[in-house]
Amino acid sequence: MTMHENLLGGPPPTHLPDDPEPRELLAQGTAPADVAAKYPTSSLAWAQLADEAFERGAVVESYAYARTGYHRGLDSLRRSGWKGHGPVPWEHEPNRGFLRALHALARAAGAIGEQEEYERCSQFLKDSSATAAQTLG
Repeated sequence: MTMHENLLGGPPPTHLPDDPEPRELLAQGTAPADVAAKYPTSSLAWAQLADEAFERGAVVESYAYARTGYHRGLDSLRRSGWKGHGPVPWEHEPNRGFLRALHALARAAGAIGEQEEYERCSQFLKDSSATAAQTLG
């Protein structure tokens, strides 16, 4: 076993466990609401619901879906040893649902004028994964 030292002194990156079933169902075109109902802990399903709601102009609905995905993701991060800060790499595909939900929450908060929440979530996304912040816009 090889040990890797974190030379920056910060917490190690958190890699959520893979949960391929919801991702595969979504990729096959299963409705995100059906996936969320079957896998309510899937941040990816909630993030996709948030994106669809936002695209059709249902901003408050998008906010609610995004907040659900965000909190489900926080629960999963904590179970994976995350202590409230540190990298959550976009490059690790199972992390993307949480990161997408966090982005969607920031976007919806900004759209309804909740500036502090927008700024907090935007910064949290950048702090978690600069790649995610750049990729998601």
